[in-house]
Amino acid sequence: MLTTTGTSVIPVIPVIPAIRRFVHWVADPDVTSVPQVRARVRATLEAWSVPLDAADVLLLAVSELVGNVVRHAGAGRMRVGVASGAGWLRLDVADQGSGLPRLPAPRAEVDPESEGGRGLLIVQLMAAELGGELSVVAHEFGKSVRVRIPAA
Repeated sequence: MLTTTGTSVIPVIPVIPAIRRFVHWVADPDVTSVPQVRARVRATLEAWSVPLDAADVLLLAVSELVGNVVRHAGAGRMRVGVASGAGWLRLDVADQGSGLPRLPAPRAEVDPESEGGRGLLIVQLMAAELGGELSVVAHEFGKSVRVRIPAA
């Protein structure tokens, strides 16, 4: 889009909300990486002065998502990123596994005898409670699971 003022033409560049802050880590998906990544995410959220309710959701999410990578993705590297900008906080956990997790239906029935399968549902519900969302993105190198919640 161009705007004309007098005799000169000034290009008008649309404002695209930018990521203001971004931190990421790459790790092997093993059991020791869960507490290490969680501690790094916690330190980042504290440094950014993220409100406690939002930080709690992202810390639960990183524990669950990294734990899922350790249990299900197998070999390869795992990438965890935290971003802040445009009024949102975002957590991405990516792995090189080919299988996609099934996101639960919001009103899914959970087997009370089951010892697993509740983590993504809990993360999804907690994110939704804050006005956020949980999503899965497949890409040529594997997949990313993303949690996005309002920053305030």
